[in-house]
Amino acid sequence: METIVWVVHVIAAASVIGLVLLQHGKGADMGAAFGSGASGSLFGVSGSANLLSRATAIAVAVFFTTSMTLAYLASHGGKHSSVIQAQQKTTQLPAPTKADNAVKPVDPSKSQDVPQ
Repeated sequence: METIVWVVHVIAAASVIGLVLLQHGKGADMGAAFGSGASGSLFGVSGSANLLSRATAIAVAVFFTTSMTLAYLASHGGKHSSVIQAQQKTTQLPAPTKADNAVKPVDPSKSQDVPQ
């Protein structure tokens, strides 16, 4: 599920970038006035603006939806939020018990450090 959302998200992001780059800016009409011919297109001046604007709006809506879905999956997915937290959870030592902290009496007869 998450992989499908990621694929749709990347496609939507590439679509938004491509569609924004295809649209002509407000200054394109000024260039056409001096003979560059930038205003002529397949759909006409207003047709291409409406088609590209609608396609961009749809791509942005899909991108926004997938962004929110990925954020939800990341926060409720049960996975660790960082590599450091995952490492800390796997390498935690057991809590010391009272038996570990108890002082054991030393028998001087069994000690090898004391000369006889």
